[in-house]
Amino acid sequence: MTKYLHTMIRVTDVDRTVAFFNMLGLEEQRRIDNDQGRFTLVFLAAPGDEHAQVELTYNWPPADGSAPERYEGGRNFGHLAYRVDNIYDVCQRLMDAGVTINRPPRDGHMAFVRTPDNISIELLQDGYLDPAEPWASMPNSGVW
Repeated sequence: MTKYLHTMIRVTDVDRTVAFFNMLGLEEQRRIDNDQGRFTLVFLAAPGDEHAQVELTYNWPPADGSAPERYEGGRNFGHLAYRVDNIYDVCQRLMDAGVTINRPPRDGHMAFVRTPDNISIELLQDGYLDPAEPWASMPNSGVW
């Protein structure tokens, strides 16, 4: 039997990324700090959907003081997708917190934003919402 466990993304700032996913409604399920391996894992999930988790992997800076790892090409990853109860409310909450809405929900159905590490997040409306302003007239910003 195959069972979906999680999707892992590498992050450069655990607190900023956890805060981002908290704004989407995900909650921390567990956290593992591994001193020997010098990494932190944080597992997040939407309430009631705990079997579908996102694993944030933070590789600590080297003990010798050299530069931390940099992760490029988040766009090559594709995206994570979440169904939301009200896409307009979620996008407004994200905008109010300074998050750019890269692809606004002009149709009332779909939007794209990015995490602090440039991972694309697709937001999909549960059910149907009529197109509404200011979203219907809002242009795209960047890529998603």
